[in-house]
This record gives sequence, structure tokens and C-alpha cells, in this order.
Amino acid sequence: MQTPWEYRYAHRTQRMGSSVIRELLKLTEQPDIISFAGGLPAPDVFPVKEFQKACNAVLEQHGAQALQYSTTEGYRPLREMIARHTARYAVEVTADNILITSGSQQALDFIGRLFINRGDYILVESPTYLGALQAWNAYGAQYISVPMDEHGMIVDELEAALRVGPKFIYVLPNFQNPSGSTLSLERRKKLVELADKYGVPIVEDDPYGQLRYEGDHIPSVVALDSEFRGPNGGHYRGNVIYLSTFSKLLAPGLRLAWVIAPPEVIRRLVMAKQAADLHTASFNQYVAHEVANDGFLDEHVKYIRQVYKERRDTMLEMMEEMFPPEMRWTHPLGGMFLWGIMPEGTDAADALKVAIERKVAFVPGAAFHANGGGANTMRINFSYSTPATIREGITRMGTVLKELLHKNGNGHK
Repeated sequence: MQTPWEYRYAHRTQRMGSSVIRELLKLTEQPDIISFAGGLPAPDVFPVKEFQKACNAVLEQHGAQALQYSTTEGYRPLREMIARHTARYAVEVTADNILITSGSQQALDFIGRLFINRGDYILVESPTYLGALQAWNAYGAQYISVPMDEHGMIVDELEAALRVGPKFIYVLPNFQNPSGSTLSLERRKKLVELADKYGVPIVEDDPYGQLRYEGDHIPSVVALDSEFRGPNGGHYRGNVIYLSTFSKLLAPGLRLAWVIAPPEVIRRLVMAKQAADLHTASFNQYVAHEVANDGFLDEHVKYIRQVYKERRDTMLEMMEEMFPPEMRWTHPLGGMFLWGIMPEGTDAADALKVAIERKVAFVPGAAFHANGGGANTMRINFSYSTPATIREGITRMGTVLKELLHKNGNGHK
């Protein structure tokens, strides 16, 4: 029976859909299922004691202000701290280049609200972050997909895509979600040059940049763009909108992220935020500033890297031992994910059905491909589970995958 509500939804809701990952997490809430499906930081690295101290300090020293309405742009000392941190990576910005948002997902939604008209093309990696597709589908976006390899987006195929005239390029250069791949320095430089040549802005999403476990730091796309354009007098005015977050460094429950962009873009984003929620939670911003100040964050990130590196290494070792030889997978240099690739003609969704019965879960990769494909791929998270849990879970997954490939005639003989 139809309700009166059926006739009242806006047209844009027809392009809205539930997150495959969020729906899958409902299936894996059972305590006996080992889940590599979520993009979850490890709760055992959350600095709970430091948060407890910070909450008390904020309430004692700034209670009235922290519990009051605040400016849309965000708590200025927090923005100034982010600007100082950004300057360490050769990008000259001030607090006026920064907006604090309620998580990076809100920033992605505001970017869609600000830039996307129905039918506009957005250039994305294939695969790309599912949350961005979900945010922008509601605004009627269409996608131009550029394939990836172990060194990130294949920029040699970028120029043909740019001739279509996309509204902007969306890229996750560091330890990409979902693939775990990192865009090489050479490709980053070429990306900046091509974007400038065709007059197409770049949205750089960088939630994992500080979670590197091996290899040398590679300058961000925004840093390379700033270098490409020369001195800016302290205010970044380039071609890149940069997103990052405290979700992977402190705790996702804070819902705190930030946007770095030219001041005129920040002013427009501020208008979008005023219409959405007035401002990000004042208390959360004060607490994050209190926790992250005085060098604690740098030391804490070192600890997170140590924990996650052990988990990544354990997963790679177990996959080498337990997965069928017909499978391939990425070797991420950081971040939280790796990407499994089954032989062509196989379907990771079929494997998941059996895996759930065997009490282990992952995310089939098709949802991360904006224009279809990728049925034989899967995203596997290593940050959330302990090494012991990873060993057991990958053993279960390996058994399922061997059985499926053997059944389909792809198995090792």
C-alpha cells in the first residue's frame, strides 16, 4: 500500500542509495563474524585518557564558550593549528583558507552542492571512494573514470578524459580507499600540470596521508600545485581543494574534518554550511584542539603507524599463505585497506555470500566503480582487527575463495 509520502519526495532522491558498506555492516554486527568490511580505525588506539583530561580542561577553562554557538568557519585556534601543521608540508595557508566540517563526508556533500549541476561530469579514479559517489549522485553527477594501477591513477589516460570537460577531478593520492594504491610523485606533478592546462580544478581527499608504514613521504597534490604557482603571500589561491580529517588520527566519533581552499571558495562553503548545520560542534573542536596541541598528535600518530603496520604485515603474510594463487592483491604502503583481484569472470558478491556463512566478511568491489565493472574485486580492511583475528579471518576467506575458484573452473590444479 502506497503512503502519501510516496508522491512528495524530491526528484533528486531517485538517485540516492544506501551505502553498500553501511548495509553490509548491519550483517556483520554479530559478534561471531570477523569483519574486514568496515573502514574502521582500531578502537584500541583511541586516546581515551587524553580525551578525558581534555574534556575536563575544556569545561574548566572554556566551558561557556565550548558549549555555546560558534562561528561557521570553526574554532580559530584549531584552524590556526591546522595551518601551522600544513605549513610543515610546504603549503602556505592561513586560518582564512580553512573550514572545519562535521567529517569529510559533509565536506564532500558541500562540494557537490557548490559545484555540481545535474548532468555535470566529474573525473574519478576507477575504483574510487564510495562515499563521494553517494554524496554527488544526489546532485545528478555523471562520471568519467580513469583506470588505476599500483602507482595510482594512470595519468597517461587523463588528457583524453579532460577533453570531455569535467567540472573537477577527484583524487585520493595516498593509500587510496578502496585500493590502497599511492599516486607516484611523477604522476602527481603531471596531474597538476594537466589540470592547469585544461583549467579543471582538483579535489584532493587525503584522510590517510599520515598513516605511512614504509617508503618516503610524497608531497600532497595541493603542495605541488602551490609550488607550481609560486609564492602566494601566505594565502593559498591555487587549483586544489584539499580535504583531511581527525577521524583516522584521533577518533571518528568526533566527526571533525577540514577543508583547505582558496578564500573565495571557503566563503562559498561557509554559506553551504550555514544552511546545513550552522557550525561544527563547538565542544568537539575545543577538545580536539586540547588533545592535539603540544606535540601529542605527532607522537600518537607514530603509535598508530606501529599498530597498523603490524596488522597490514600480518594480513599480507596470511594472504600469501592462504589465498589461491590465481588471486592478486595490492601491497599498500600505508592507510587501512588492500584490494583483492579475483580472475576475470568471477564475482566477489558470490564469494561474500559463502563467506558470511563461514563468519567472515569483506566488501565486494563493484560498488567502487562509478561506471560499472570490478565484479571480481574486493576491499579488505586490516586496521580494525587484531593480528590473531586477521589470521583466523584470512584463513576462512582463503578456504572460501579456493572453493569458489575450483567450482568455477578457475582453481589451481
